[in-house]
Order: sequence, then C-alpha cells, then structure tokens
Amino acid sequence: MPRKEPETIRTNATAVALASAVRSPSGGKYVTAEGTHAIKDGIRPNADSEVPNADRKPAWLRVRMPSGVQFEEVREVVNSHKLHTVCAESKCPNIAECWGRGTATLMLMGEVCTRACKFCAVSTGNPHGWLDPLEPTRVADAVALMKLRYVVLTSVDRDDLADGGAAHYASCIRAIHARMPDTAVEALTPDFAGNHDSVAAVLDAGLVTYAQNLETMERLTHQVRDVRAGYRQTLEVLAFAKRYAPATLTKTSVMLGLGETDAEIDRTLDDLREAQVDIVTLGQYLRPTLHHLPVQRYVTPEAFRGYRTLALSKGFIEVVAGPLVRSSYRAERVLDLNNAGL
Repeated sequence: MPRKEPETIRTNATAVALASAVRSPSGGKYVTAEGTHAIKDGIRPNADSEVPNADRKPAWLRVRMPSGVQFEEVREVVNSHKLHTVCAESKCPNIAECWGRGTATLMLMGEVCTRACKFCAVSTGNPHGWLDPLEPTRVADAVALMKLRYVVLTSVDRDDLADGGAAHYASCIRAIHARMPDTAVEALTPDFAGNHDSVAAVLDAGLVTYAQNLETMERLTHQVRDVRAGYRQTLEVLAFAKRYAPATLTKTSVMLGLGETDAEIDRTLDDLREAQVDIVTLGQYLRPTLHHLPVQRYVTPEAFRGYRTLALSKGFIEVVAGPLVRSSYRAERVLDLNNAGL
C-alpha cells in the first residue's frame, strides 16, 4: 500500500472532521481536523432548551439570505485560506451585508473555544495547546486578497495556552502589517484571564483599536458568560489597555434583551467611562440555538436611539446602537460619528 503524503493525510483528516461536524446536532460532540473533541455550537441541551423566547422575532430583525458576487468572493478567500470567521462561527445576522461589502472579521486560533458562554454559538472544547503555525501568513494573504484597509481580528478563548494565545495573536497582526502596511488593525481579544502582560503583547503589535467585550450587566454576567469571565475583569483589561497605549482606541460591546433594566444600562455605561473606554456598541441579543439563553425582550429601534443618546451624553467618542449591531459591525466607519451610517 503506498505511503500517504502529509498533505493527503491532512486533507483526509479535514474531510472526516467536516463530516463529523455536519452529522453532529447542535449541542452534540464532534472531532475537528486537529483531533479536538468539541461540543457543536458550544452548549449542550439543558433546562433553557425548553424555555421559549419572550415574543416572536419582530420585523426589524429580518435579514436577507447571503448572496451576491462579493459574498461569494469573500467566502472563497475564507475557505481557500482555511480561515475561521466570527461571522460564520457565531451565526452573525449581518454576514450577508458585511461579506457583500467585501469585509469580514477573522477569527484566530481555530474554531474551538475553551469557554462555553451561554449566548455564544462558537463550539467549545480543549485544543490542548494546538496552534496553526501557518495562520499568520494565511491571514495576511487573505487581507491582501480582499484589499482591506481596515480589518478586525478576533479569536476564541484559549485558556489551554499559558499566554492565552497573545503571542500568536501578535504574530498575525505583525504579518498583516508586513504584507499590508497601510491596513489598520482592530483586535477584539479574549480577556486573557486578566493577564495584563498578554494584553500588552497584543497592543505592542500595533493597533488602531483594542476591544474586549463586556457583553452584559454585572448582575447578569454569571448567567450569561463562562464562569472564568468577569465583569470587573473585563473592565480592568480595558482600563489597562488605555493606560498602556493611550493613543489606541478602546472599545467594548454590550448585548441587550437578556433581562437588564434601564438603571443597569445607565450604571454599566458609567463603569465603562470610568475605565476610559472610547467606543461602545449596543445590539440586540439573538438566541443562536434553542440550547442558548432565551431572549427576554426585543428592544425597539427607537429605544436603541435613546440608549445611544444617553451614552453619548456620558462622553463616549462614538456609540453604535441598533437591533442588528454587533461588536465588529461597520467597525471601519465608527469614527464617522453618525452611528456607523445607521
């Protein structure tokens, strides 16, 4: 029997992994091409699986199906370079618009997160230290092919790595700068378990914007986020980033519709300003699968406009607010100071 070459072995492993992922239902187990055992969409069936959303999805949350030449071109670049995007992995409702405009948020360090937040559809597991050494080159090549002048890099949480993956993150940023020196980079990072050295390593690679998402109110944090995340931990990461690199913009995102009150929103905005956060995005939480947290309320576009006015009055440089807003949505337009054109 002829000996299989490494690339053939890799191709076969990828095909088996894809078949495993397709067969596995949401909340079921599958194995990635790298051999990581993961839970598809991050959350197993649980008590929340039987709880319906508070109401039917309103008309303003309807989005068109992905299509178009640019959408297909971006998908081809993502697939051919074996990249992961938060657009696809998190089931973002804006994938049609963003890919149709030739933009994408690239997700580093694989498809499997070590955390299992109850709002997020990224698969969860333990990669046991696996990293793709070719990813920095592939990411830089993809940015060049898409001719991006502004790119958002995000990643899964990698608690299995001593530095949370900060060095790998920095390598990807530097590879982009080397290939596309005029491209601005925004990093939406994990919290690195609060390790400021890891935050500094990413900032040192050269960013225009550093983001870490608060996600929700302090009272709801342990219901919404993985136990290893923390409201105060994220605030401290953001405050450190601004102290360490004052010229770099700091940014965070908060989901609404999880049971928060207006008073909690007001207090959260105050906490973010105390941490000297420059930009905040406010969007509607949408349940990615039945196993994730149910929606408690659908916030109207008018209410989002009111929250934006409130936040701007507190001194944020910009507030991007709307039902379909996500942390990376129209990120390159955030300094137009017009709610990103919404």
